[in-house]
Amino acid sequence: MRILVVGGAGYIGSVCAELLLDEGHEVAIFDNLTEGHGRAVDSRAKFIQGELANPEQVEAALSDTRPDAVMHFAANALVAESMRDPSKYFRNNICNGLNLLDGMISTRVQRIVFSSTCAIFGLPDQLPIDEMTPSHPINPYGESKLAFEKILQWYDRIHGLKFVSLRYFNAAGATENFGEDHREETHLIPNVLKVALGRKSTVEIYGTDYDTPDGTCIRDYIHILDLARAHILALGAPGSAFYNLGTGGGSSVREVVEACAKISGRNIATTEKPRRPGDPPRLVASSEKITKELGWRPRFQSLETIVESAWKWHEKFPNGYED
Repeated sequence: MRILVVGGAGYIGSVCAELLLDEGHEVAIFDNLTEGHGRAVDSRAKFIQGELANPEQVEAALSDTRPDAVMHFAANALVAESMRDPSKYFRNNICNGLNLLDGMISTRVQRIVFSSTCAIFGLPDQLPIDEMTPSHPINPYGESKLAFEKILQWYDRIHGLKFVSLRYFNAAGATENFGEDHREETHLIPNVLKVALGRKSTVEIYGTDYDTPDGTCIRDYIHILDLARAHILALGAPGSAFYNLGTGGGSSVREVVEACAKISGRNIATTEKPRRPGDPPRLVASSEKITKELGWRPRFQSLETIVESAWKWHEKFPNGYED
């Protein structure tokens, strides 16, 4: 297939592009490189630098590449920033996404795989989170993703645009070539590994008195390769659908720190801080539906396996893509 990966120079998009190419698909990447990196673009892919905010550039990229489907990863994704600057999130994640959908309609591209988030669920009443869990986002980031999911449903109904929306929590790990390098790093595993590399002095643990076995928050970590596989499987979905991705388990903050220390062989200094408002004790998602319908199962469920892949990449690129 010919696939246009929008946001393909970012963390998840770059690995999806790599796996698509490994499986023999023809890949073009559309990215403005504000969050992504030029060095994260697979050399086998066609690269188009452009802005989703510019409808003409979007339609030109679609006309030029004539993809069978689009994978959409381009979004702002920092929860705290979305609370400070909601306009940025609604404009980029909704308005700019509409430019993509309208361009697809104009060029008759009829399938999209959307990288969504479990943040659409807010603070769920039940665990694990399945597709029937009510959606009550508690920040503009989650609200923007939920709004786009609703738009996708209307475009399917009105234009026949088929979509698959994938919701998940914590992408983690790396391949040999591509890893996690955000300009503002908020994710736990890379921040812990920065301490192991000597790039940070300590890692902060927010809250040690939760009702969990070791008192720290538990989150669902999914290997980036498993996420990429889910996106590729979604290309073959028989119709439009929403799927949650998770391991059904989860790891605590302390368990992540311990795994990073063990894999790296380095001491990891920690600083205990008060709870952050709105952080629930445990967040895990159910992947029962996508397992039943598309046959997806996470292959890399071991936290140590995930951390080991991340550590190898960070050792190879200690300054990220700036190397």
